[in-house]
Parts: sequence; structure tokens; C-alpha cells
Amino acid sequence: MTETTLRASADGVFVVCGPLTFDSTPALWQEGARVLEGVNALVLDLQDVTRTDSAGLALLVAWMREARRRGVDIRFRHIPEQLMAIARTCNLQKLLPPE
Repeated sequence: MTETTLRASADGVFVVCGPLTFDSTPALWQEGARVLEGVNALVLDLQDVTRTDSAGLALLVAWMREARRRGVDIRFRHIPEQLMAIARTCNLQKLLPPE
């Protein structure tokens, strides 16, 4: 199993690297919740996501819900087409506007 990471880039954007799947999302949820602490805005770049499934979409929605609860503006960059296809199938594509 490939480990998925959430790392800060030089410009303050957080980059998700690796698969967004049922195996990786529980740990990423906790990392994302920690990143949301004490910030007003957060940009997550998904260009290094290698594979995703419906758990990846659920994770983004959960991060959005948690960000809203904390008053944090959250945006996503480079959403993979595979993830957008799942969102369209679930009629959730409007929840994932690009940055």
C-alpha cells in the first residue's frame, strides 16, 4: 500500500500526494483537521493524487464541512478528473469549484 501524505509547499498550499482511497482517507482526515486549526483560509492541491475512489470524494466533503464549521475558507486546486467523474455521478460537482 502506498502512503498518502499531506505536505505544506513553499507558498502555503497543502499538497495531497498519493492515492485518496478507503485505505488512506481515515489518516488524512485527521491530518486535514489539524491543518484547519488556527487558519482563516486553506488551499489543497490535488495534482499529486495518483488514484481515487468514492472515499476520496467523501474526504473532500468532510474537510469542507469541518472548514465551514470552523469558519475557514477552503479551496481545491487540480482536482483529478477521476474524482470529478465520481462527483458528477453523485451530482456533487458544484460542491467542488476550482480555486
